[in-house]
Amino acid sequence: MQFGIFSVSDVTRDPVADHTPDDTERVRNMLTIARHADEAGLDVFATGEHHNPPFVASSPTTMLGYLAGVTKNITLSTATTLITTNDPVRLAEEYAMLQVISDGRMDLMMGRGNTGPVYPWFGQDIRQGIPLAIENYALVRRLWTEDVVDWEGKFRTPLQGFTSTPRPLDGVPPFVWHGSIRSPEIAEQAAYYGDGFLHNNIFWPMSHTRQMVRFYRQRYEHHGHGRADQAIVGLGGQVFVRPRSQDAWDEFRPYFDVAPVYGHGPSMEDFTRDTPLTVGSPQQVIDRYGAFVEEVGYYQRQLFLVDHAGLPLKTVLEQIDLLAGEIVPELRKIVEAKRPDGVPADPPTHAERVAAAQAAGEATATHVGDAVDPYTGTVAEEAAL
Repeated sequence: MQFGIFSVSDVTRDPVADHTPDDTERVRNMLTIARHADEAGLDVFATGEHHNPPFVASSPTTMLGYLAGVTKNITLSTATTLITTNDPVRLAEEYAMLQVISDGRMDLMMGRGNTGPVYPWFGQDIRQGIPLAIENYALVRRLWTEDVVDWEGKFRTPLQGFTSTPRPLDGVPPFVWHGSIRSPEIAEQAAYYGDGFLHNNIFWPMSHTRQMVRFYRQRYEHHGHGRADQAIVGLGGQVFVRPRSQDAWDEFRPYFDVAPVYGHGPSMEDFTRDTPLTVGSPQQVIDRYGAFVEEVGYYQRQLFLVDHAGLPLKTVLEQIDLLAGEIVPELRKIVEAKRPDGVPADPPTHAERVAAAQAAGEATATHVGDAVDPYTGTVAEEAAL
C-alpha cells in the first residue's frame, strides 16, 4: 500500500500564534511540505485544485511540475483535478506534459470539486456536473489514446483532426483516479474504464465509505477488469499525532475549534468518533487505520491530511516525521499481511503500465511526428522508443 499526504491548500489563521499566512507563504509552505515528505520516505504528495479564497492551489500542474524537478522518489498527484470546469483539451495537454517532465512519476485524480460558484466562473452550470464529468473525461481519454481526434459533444466546440501534444510518455497515458464522496455515477465511471477510485472520506463515517467502495468494486468486476477485490482503491484521512495522546488532544483542540474546515459544528470528540480524524499517539493511528482494510478490503493508497486548520509549518513537518518514522512502517506490515493473493499491493506504476500496453500491442510512438520521416516517408527509429 502507498502512504502519502494531500493538501487542500487552505489559508487559515493560526489561533495560537495569531498569524494568518498570505498566499505566497502558503504556496511556499506547500512546496516545503512536499519536499520534506519525499525526503522522509512517504510515497505520495497530492494537491487539490481550487479557484477561490481561502484556497491557493489554483494550478496543480505548475506546482507538481516544479516538484518533479526538486524531488526524487515521491509520486506527484492531484487530490482533485476539476474535470467539470477545466477544458478537457487543456487537461490532456497539461497532464501529459507533467507526465513527461516527471518521467512518469505522477498520476491524477479527476473530481467535480466542492465549490459550487466555480461552475459559472468557468462558464458551466453546476446542474450539469455529472454529465460534464462523463463527457469531458471521455474526451480526455481519446486525446491521450488516439493520435488524431474528430469529436463533437454537448459542452465544448467540436474538434476536427486535432492532435493533443505532447503525446503521453511511452505512448501510455497517466494513471487516473476518480474521486467522489457521494456520487455513485463517478464510482461507476471509474469502474467502467478500469481506473482507480479514491473516496476522500475525511468528513464521512465508515459505513458510507464501505458502501461506496463496495459499489465500485462490484461494477469494476462487472465491466470485466478483474475480480472485485483487485480494483484499485484509495482512501483519505486526517491525523494529528504526538508521542502522548493527551498532548495531541491539547495541542490540536484550539485549531479544530476555530478552523472553518470543521464548520464549528460537531465537537472534536464527536468528529473523531464519526470520521477518520484521529488525534492521539502513533499507536492509536496504527490501530485505527490498520483496521480499515477490514471495512473496505485491501486498498492501494492511503492519503493523510496534515497541513490544514492553520497548523504552523514546523508542526506539519513534525507530523510528517511521525508518520514516516513511526506510523507508516507499522501500517505497511499490518496491511500487507491482510492482502489477498492476486490483489495488487500498489497502484500501477508507469513502467508496469507500459509493460502491459506493450504486451497487449497498445504502446505507440511518443510523438505523432516521429512515426513517419517527413523526407523519406519511412518509419523513424524514434517511433519505437
